[in-house]
Amino acid sequence: MRRLMLLRHAKTETDAPSGQDQDRRLDNRGRSDAAEIGRWIARHPPFPDLVLVSPAVRAHQTWEIAWEAMKGRVPQPEVEFLPELYGAEPTQLLHSVRMAQAADPKRLLVVGHNPGMHELALMLAGSGDKAARKALEDNLPTSGLAVLDFEIDDWTDVAFRRGRLVLFTSPKLLRQASED
Repeated sequence: MRRLMLLRHAKTETDAPSGQDQDRRLDNRGRSDAAEIGRWIARHPPFPDLVLVSPAVRAHQTWEIAWEAMKGRVPQPEVEFLPELYGAEPTQLLHSVRMAQAADPKRLLVVGHNPGMHELALMLAGSGDKAARKALEDNLPTSGLAVLDFEIDDWTDVAFRRGRLVLFTSPKLLRQASED
């Protein structure tokens, strides 16, 4: 079995000082949300063995802040920054997931961007938790995390509709749950 975790970057500033989209940084809420999702991951094993991160500043910052929140409670994963994750469409993202076979992690975390990450999550989820699937239909929000399991032994076998959506969460959903 393989587990794929799709994490959208946290909330960002509207414009980067450089004017370049790739340089947009996390805002205060984004920093807080990235730490919150990192703490959540640290409390819910199994943990990622490999993390693939878009090189955009906001994705890099999301991973770094989430990792700081996990550090000491989670084994250190291998981390790769992949230029092809920036602005990737679902088929490009799927290709990157399949290429993880070279490292052969059991659990893979991808930190990237919408709309590709949201579309990929929807396209991979052939079954799973009905409430999570319903919640994910509308959006993969900033700091949103979709976790999918695949009954496969090789990442090259990951395919659309073959995944089981185990859960979908976000800092907003976590706050709502703590209020109940």
